[in-house]
Amino acid sequence: MIIRWSAFLASLLFIDTSPSCRHYASGFSLQPSKVVVGVTSQSRTKLEVATGLDFGNDSILPTPWGESNTDSISLADMEDPKVGVLLLNLGGPETGKDVEGFLYNLFADPDIIRLPPLLSPLQSLVALLISKRRAPKSREAYDSIGGGSPILQYTRAQGDLMVKSLKDRYGIEAKTYIGMRYWYPFTEEALDQIQEDGINALVILPLYPQFSISTSGSSLRVLQEEFAKKSDLYGPQKMFHTVIPSWYDRPGYVKSVANLIQKELDSFTPEEIQEGTSDTQPIPKHILFSAHGVPASYIEAGDPYKAQIIDCVERIKALLPTEDEGVKVHLSFQSRVGPVEWLRPYTDDVLPSLGEQGVKNLVVCPISFVSEHIETLEEIDIEYRELALESGITNWRRSPALNTDTTFIDDMADMVADALNEPSQSVTEACVANNVGNLELEFASEEMEINSAGVGGVGFDDDLAGRARRKTSKR
Repeated sequence: MIIRWSAFLASLLFIDTSPSCRHYASGFSLQPSKVVVGVTSQSRTKLEVATGLDFGNDSILPTPWGESNTDSISLADMEDPKVGVLLLNLGGPETGKDVEGFLYNLFADPDIIRLPPLLSPLQSLVALLISKRRAPKSREAYDSIGGGSPILQYTRAQGDLMVKSLKDRYGIEAKTYIGMRYWYPFTEEALDQIQEDGINALVILPLYPQFSISTSGSSLRVLQEEFAKKSDLYGPQKMFHTVIPSWYDRPGYVKSVANLIQKELDSFTPEEIQEGTSDTQPIPKHILFSAHGVPASYIEAGDPYKAQIIDCVERIKALLPTEDEGVKVHLSFQSRVGPVEWLRPYTDDVLPSLGEQGVKNLVVCPISFVSEHIETLEEIDIEYRELALESGITNWRRSPALNTDTTFIDDMADMVADALNEPSQSVTEACVANNVGNLELEFASEEMEINSAGVGGVGFDDDLAGRARRKTSKR
C-alpha cells in the first residue's frame, strides 16, 4: 500500500527528477529513527551507498568491549547466570490509531527516506508529511486484517513457549525480551528491562531466519550503538552476550517449514489434482516460495540474503516430494517499491507466468516470515491471491507462517541452548562478519539520492493493491 515514494517526495521537496538527475538506492532498510544532520563525505563505497552504513563511523567498528579481553566474563565463569533472550523484530501498529506514528518512525529513518545531505535537516518534517498523507490508505490495509498487526502477539507467544521449552527440555531458566524496530516495545525499552532484571547472560535472536543488512543487520546496529554508548552496563566485564545472526539452515526450522507445506500439498483433492494435470502441464502440484525482496544493489554490495534464501529453499525442497512425484518448486520475491531493480523474479510476475503454464494447484509459502503480519495477511492472502485467480490458478493454498508451530518453537529453544554452549559471537563481530567480510569495495561518487522503503505493508505495488481492492469492493 504505497505510492511511488521517490516521485512524491521529489515533488514535495521540489527536487529535479529528470533522468539526468536521478540516482536511487532503495530498500526496505530498518535503521534507527535518527536524523543525521550535515554533509557526508563526497565519496562512499558501493556497500555504504547500498546499505546506508558509514564505515568511517567509529560506532560500527569493533570496540574494546567487543574484542577479546582477558578481563571479560564468560558463561562458564558465572556461578549464577541470569539468562535473557532478546527477540528482535520489525514491529507494527496494534490499532488503527497507531498507524500514523508507526509510519512516522519508518520515514524518520534516513535509510527509509534518504534525503540529499543539504536537505537532511528536513527529515522529521518529511516523515511527518508522508505519514499523514499515507496513514489513511495504510490504515485501510490494516483494517482489512483486523485493524492492526498481530506481529507483537505472535512474538510474545513465541517467546513464552520457547522459555517453556527451554525449561522442560534443558532445565534452563530464562526470560524473554522483545525489541521492535518501529513500534513498541522498542529495543531501547527492552534493554532497560534487561538491566532492571539483572540479566548477565544475554542471547540475541533476530527473528529473521536469513540475514540481511536491512533487517537483522539494522537491528544489530541499534544494539551496537547502545552497547557502545553504555559500555559500563553492557561491556564484557558486566554482561556476557552472544548473537545468532542467521538460522535458515537449522534442521528444526527447515523441517517445520516443510511440514507446513506438506500439509497444504496433502489438502488437494483428487479432482483438483486431475484438473491440474494436462499435456502442457504434467506436474499437478506447485509450490511458490515468496520471500521479501531487497534491492539488487544490496546483494551486489555483499548482502548474504539472496544466497541464504536460495540455500534455505533447497534444504526445504529436499524434504518435499520431487517433480517425479508430482511437485515443482518456484521462488520469487515480493514487496518491491520504487524505480530501482529489486531481487527477481517478482512474485507479481511469477503468478501470471504460472497461470500461462497451466498451473492450477499452487501452495504459496512466505519463506522469510516467521509470523503473520501485513505482508502475509494482506499482500499475499488478498492481493496475490486475487492475481493468482485472475491468472487461472484456481486452487490456491497458502502455508501459514511458523507462528507457534511446535517444531519451530523447540528449535528456537535448541538455538538458545546451543548459543549458550558454543563460542560466543558479539554484536560487533556479527555486524562485521555479515556486512563486510572480505569484500573488495569500489568507490561510488556521492549522488543526490532518495531511498524508498518497502516494509510493514507499505512497500508493495500500488497497481496490484488497487486492483485487489477494486475486486474486493465489487463482491
